[in-house]
Amino acid sequence: MSEKIIQLNEDLIKNNLKDLVRDSVEETLNALLDHEADELINAEKYERTDGRQGYRSGHYDR
Repeated sequence: MSEKIIQLNEDLIKNNLKDLVRDSVEETLNALLDHEADELINAEKYERTDGRQGYRSGHYDR
C-alpha cells in the first residue's frame, strides 16, 4: 500500500495559484475603482442623469 495515488506538480500549482491571486486582486481593484468613479460623478457607467458631475473616461473642450 505504499503506492502513490496522487502526484502533485508543485511548480504548476504555484503558477496557477499566482495567476488566480493576481486575477482576483485585479478584479477587486477594478470593482473598487468603478465604485469610486460612480460615487465621484454621481452616475453609473453609461448612465445618463441630470445629477451627473463628470465623465468616466475624461473630457476636454474642442
